[in-house]
Amino acid sequence: MTRKILAGKASLVIGGSGGIGQVVAAQLATQGCAVCIAGRSRRNVSAALDMLHEAGHGEIKGLCCNIEDHAAVRRMIRQAVKLLGGLDILVNAAGIQAPIGEFSSNSMDEWEHNLRINLLGTVYSCKAALPYLTERGSGSIINFSGGGATSSRAHFSAYAVAKTGIVRFTEILAEELRDRKIRVNAIAPGAVNTRMLKEVLLLGSQAGDKELREAKKRAMEGGVPPTLAADLVVFLASKRSMGLTGKLISAVWDPWKTWDKAAIEQIMAGDKYNLRRVS
Repeated sequence: MTRKILAGKASLVIGGSGGIGQVVAAQLATQGCAVCIAGRSRRNVSAALDMLHEAGHGEIKGLCCNIEDHAAVRRMIRQAVKLLGGLDILVNAAGIQAPIGEFSSNSMDEWEHNLRINLLGTVYSCKAALPYLTERGSGSIINFSGGGATSSRAHFSAYAVAKTGIVRFTEILAEELRDRKIRVNAIAPGAVNTRMLKEVLLLGSQAGDKELREAKKRAMEGGVPPTLAADLVVFLASKRSMGLTGKLISAVWDPWKTWDKAAIEQIMAGDKYNLRRVS
């Protein structure tokens, strides 16, 4: 029997009631990890748990939390640690897309809401989880980025800015936590067909011609399988990626499935997978 590579580990998947997050939770559990998911809506968390339990992951737990609220995040993580008996892996997969449209027409309230969910929600959860990860003597934080973090994305300014901020935050946190043996990486999951696709299709030309055209194509042909991002999360959570930290990795375009110890050492010696200005 093949040994499960995350046996004995405990993970919290924030955004685990969503499309990609739910698949991430299932993949972590399949590899022997104790898993707790967290989401904002009690109804969505309950529905996600029903689906996960029906799929044979009856041991997965669920919690509700508004990640805009730092105090609420601290309470939720304390609850998760109590349910799991500790914490080794933190996955920040929660996110929203709105406002969509030209910046000049964006609501500033929506803009700020986006940053509170996408960027500050990730910051708050990392801050609250650090004492527990430090207590374990090692750990892995995996932050979801993508969505305009590496190139301009017109009509999605708030989302792209928040996701770019996550990458730089990931790099800084990885550097600060290196001596504690806590690895921090960001992933770009690719164009997975989730509720965000439906939002683009609903808004039509407001999302921009390019985004709308690509959304219609994905709706017809299918997007990137969410299992690809989930497999990358498992890789980053496991000893297979030991030494890899402070990087932004694309689930779709980067050859992470082939990376061994030598490849990781080479990656860490350069800046290929970092935000950078190339002159």
